[in-house]
Amino acid sequence: MSDTTYQEDSIQVLEGLEAVRKRPGMYIGSTGPSGLHHLVYEVVDNSVDEAMAGHCTTIEIVILPDGRCRVIDDGRGIPVGPHPKFPDKSAAEVVMTVLHAGGKFGGGGYKVSGGLHGVGVSVVNALSTHVELEIGRDGRRWKQEFHNGGEPVAPLGEVADATDPKTGTSITFTPDPTIFESVDFRAQTLLERFQMMAFLNAGLCIRFRDERDPSLPESEFQYDGGIKDFVRHLNDAKDPLFEGVGYLEAGEGGDEVEIAFQWNTGYQLDGIHSFANGISTIEGGMHEEGFKTALTSTVNRYARAKNLLKEKEDNLQGDDIREGLTAIVSVRLQEPQFEGQTKAKLGNTSMRSLVQKATNEALTDWLEEHPKEAKRTIGKAVDARRARLAAQKAKNTIRKSALAGAGLPGKLTDCSSGDASESELYIVEGQSAGGSAKDARDPRTMAILPIRGKILNVERLGGRLEKMYQNTEVQALISAIGAGVGEGNFAIEKIRYHKVVLLCDADVDGSHIRTLLLTFFWRQMKDLVLGGHVYIAQPPLYSTKVGTDTIYLKDDRAKDDFLDDRPNHKNDFQRLKGLGEMDADELWTTTLDPEKRTLLQVTVDEASIADNIFSVLMGEHVESRKGFIQTNAHDVRFLDI
Repeated sequence: MSDTTYQEDSIQVLEGLEAVRKRPGMYIGSTGPSGLHHLVYEVVDNSVDEAMAGHCTTIEIVILPDGRCRVIDDGRGIPVGPHPKFPDKSAAEVVMTVLHAGGKFGGGGYKVSGGLHGVGVSVVNALSTHVELEIGRDGRRWKQEFHNGGEPVAPLGEVADATDPKTGTSITFTPDPTIFESVDFRAQTLLERFQMMAFLNAGLCIRFRDERDPSLPESEFQYDGGIKDFVRHLNDAKDPLFEGVGYLEAGEGGDEVEIAFQWNTGYQLDGIHSFANGISTIEGGMHEEGFKTALTSTVNRYARAKNLLKEKEDNLQGDDIREGLTAIVSVRLQEPQFEGQTKAKLGNTSMRSLVQKATNEALTDWLEEHPKEAKRTIGKAVDARRARLAAQKAKNTIRKSALAGAGLPGKLTDCSSGDASESELYIVEGQSAGGSAKDARDPRTMAILPIRGKILNVERLGGRLEKMYQNTEVQALISAIGAGVGEGNFAIEKIRYHKVVLLCDADVDGSHIRTLLLTFFWRQMKDLVLGGHVYIAQPPLYSTKVGTDTIYLKDDRAKDDFLDDRPNHKNDFQRLKGLGEMDADELWTTTLDPEKRTLLQVTVDEASIADNIFSVLMGEHVESRKGFIQTNAHDVRFLDI
């Protein structure tokens, strides 16, 4: 018997931009804050493509007083004549309303570009309630408006009596509040991205203005030194090993590579940040692989030739050489092959060969021309090898302990499920809070690991990582998660829990502990963060009564919002003392119950920005930290990480 509910009319065909509105996450990742800001990046990326093609020098982004976003460039302007395939529409309207339409597919519009899917501005149009397009070409101006998710109000029309000789494109859009969780742009998030774009495009001027707050000054980013200035910026919060920044560039068959590098006195291994056509390849790829391979072989070859490594000594490992290295690897390709929808990894094998060859040749010359810097770099790598061997001994102690039967840490209260995909590990601040969480949890899927006080600040351990491996709290974290630790040794497929939740008090001390834990995970288990497995629980800071009901409020902002909604509320607000003060029912209701809880997933869009933030917040450079706090003090959401 056939199912009468599944017939021909059950098959839906989503035409035009309707598919975008139906499944926005497929195009912009999410409808949360990252997706909202992605709209801005899509529009700005088109302007950056004009800059990469040599036709744009300035991009201006404005958040208007009513919350709309406007992006203006001085490029060539989108073509305005009839489109050959759609003669009843202008080329500009096709770009704005048809997916996979743009100047990036035929090879005639752009040699290289970042927005290779060609869905950018049309997706922005689809997810906006209103869009205004203005184009300047040949001394004339053209205008078109769209509403209700990309519907043209009228055809593209010329602005009468316009004699503005300027060329370029201006796009103003209003994100659809029925699509996004919030349509409130965060200025600091945008600024960080625009600064990175300016670093990657030497000489390009990017201006940003937030007119929602007239007291805020306009920001301008322009770096004639390009990625060399990028390296200097990332090392601002560190102490460079020497003053100059190394630089190399090469090209082959229309593809280009440029690399800037400088070592610092720090001990981190994650200072290489790679980009392809301006896109952050956060998972690396062939270009990064080529650089690492050439770096290791070239430095070892030089060290042998100069007798900086003795004949009986083993070669330096890649980790030894990369310790304290900050490098930007930026490539531009005509036909990039990205792995995955997020473009997080570059797959072109030809680029590995180009980067490896260019690095071998140019780095050899640089080492010969900078003997003092080379000697310091190799001396640091030799010290790193000694520290690595000492740390390996301490790490082996943990492994042997596990193999001998010690297994999971004694303080861990594990869950009964053997399915990692449904299992959650709550890292809880303090023994008393751990006891409450143990009583409150769902024992089938929720494991509890209490930690005592504040764990080590791994950002300040220097090369003495053996201290980290000898620390009881760190050992417990490593053993509980069960996937190893450190670059090259952490196996994401072995994690015992797909959610690792930081459960700390909603106060300053709790924020500090969260930041210490996040620093540990980012530096020692980066794939755990990149894989989206780290979460932050949101225990309340206040409670109050409304009738017989108890209302819980996360923080002061939530309290203010509550009073805005209920200005006549007379009952007192009780400030909750901490997780350890809650009974099991209260902790379950406010923080653990999957039906009611709020978990913040820790995500990273730009590894270089994350690296810099952890260096600033948790490193030794006091002035950088002071400047960061002053810059972000108005946005408590960002400080409370």
